[in-house]
Amino acid sequence: MSTEAKPDIEKLFAEGRPIDEAMSRAVRGAIERHKQAGKPMAVWGDGKTVWIDPAQVDQENEEELQPRVFPCDA
Repeated sequence: MSTEAKPDIEKLFAEGRPIDEAMSRAVRGAIERHKQAGKPMAVWGDGKTVWIDPAQVDQENEEELQPRVFPCDA
């Protein structure tokens, strides 16, 4: 049995940053896996699903694929 303390989910959601960072890491990981497999990626662009070649994604345009963070009024 693990004695490691579990994160406080309410605090994580209230703070937001750890969730944003986790989402960014997940996107980077997905891009890397698609590059390794040589498979296209489905992304949302111009109001529709668009397939892109992951080989065309570099550090400069990777930011465009990152989740958008919208402030909330909570």
